[in-house]
Amino acid sequence: MTIQRFQTNDRMSQVVIHGDTVYLAGQIALTAPGESVAAQTKAILDSIDAKLAEAGTDKSKVLTATIWLCSMDDFEEMNTVWDEWTKGGNAPCRACVESTRLAAPQFTVEIGIIAAK
Repeated sequence: MTIQRFQTNDRMSQVVIHGDTVYLAGQIALTAPGESVAAQTKAILDSIDAKLAEAGTDKSKVLTATIWLCSMDDFEEMNTVWDEWTKGGNAPCRACVESTRLAAPQFTVEIGIIAAK
């Protein structure tokens, strides 16, 4: 079975497709660093939508999501944006955990996704 990789460098790939499964690297809010949790979540979900489209799928086929927050105090703010994104009966399995540090101090949310093709 072939493996396809997109947006790849020596360290990592942003998208990997194996068979009918699409794996996204953890996404951070590159277009909204230092902004509110809601703004970062929105930017991340927009990035996820674009990467899923590049892989030939969409959010209706997301199987599982892992969300990292720098503080669980931001859980409700993140969920406000997340719940809008997942409307329509296609909510994936999900885990949300607190991590005091992400890739850089200006990022307070990170989301990893696995989807069907």
